[in-house]
Amino acid sequence: MAKIFPNDSAQTVVTDLVHKARRSVYEADTDLYKNKVDPFSALIDSMLQGIPLSNWIKQEKVRQSQKTLQNCIGNFHQEIIASFADWNNLCTGNIVDVTNSEKKIVAEVKNKFNTTKGNHKIQIYRDIEAILTKPEYRGFTGYYVEVIPSGRGAKTIYDKQFTPPDNTKSGQRAVARDDIRVIDGRSFYKMVTGEEDALVQLYKSLPQMIRDALGKSKIKPEDEELFLELFNRAFT
Repeated sequence: MAKIFPNDSAQTVVTDLVHKARRSVYEADTDLYKNKVDPFSALIDSMLQGIPLSNWIKQEKVRQSQKTLQNCIGNFHQEIIASFADWNNLCTGNIVDVTNSEKKIVAEVKNKFNTTKGNHKIQIYRDIEAILTKPEYRGFTGYYVEVIPSGRGAKTIYDKQFTPPDNTKSGQRAVARDDIRVIDGRSFYKMVTGEEDALVQLYKSLPQMIRDALGKSKIKPEDEELFLELFNRAFT
């Protein structure tokens, strides 16, 4: 593990993520109909793809397990950030995800810029706005963190006022405030750790930690290269 990350804590977080991922695959395989499958869209989609309905069901199992995994990865970032001194994970169900009293920061952390639909981002803004009114958070800055950023090239690095569209006011956006901001993952991890390339170090360390969690000693070189290519493409 990269030296800036607390080794034992990070490995525990990754091991927990692996167990949750395995469970999500199992649950999607054994309880496909828990959330009800729409038979109409299933039939139409399978015919549009030109595949048997049985193959469509296999795809749906993968899709459902991936959706669960994406939620787990959001929690993964919360827990990794909270492994650093002065950072606290408020856990699922709270208004925001992590806080730091020393730096006077509260943050809602999402794994990808489109994890939250555009018309739902106003609620995140309101949640941050509400918590900043609490006496214990006066003078704090609230961040909406998009670990995998929107945009391309230089636009993948940002720390700016968060002004999502307000769906209750046609054509208007949330009021611009310097203390309610949206930030990309690289910039936020730098803020957390003080290291410019902290997020890159984390991603480069993940394959070995996942191997350790799975009890496997090797990963195919081509998979390691593809993993880094996927990371680089997400930030360019």
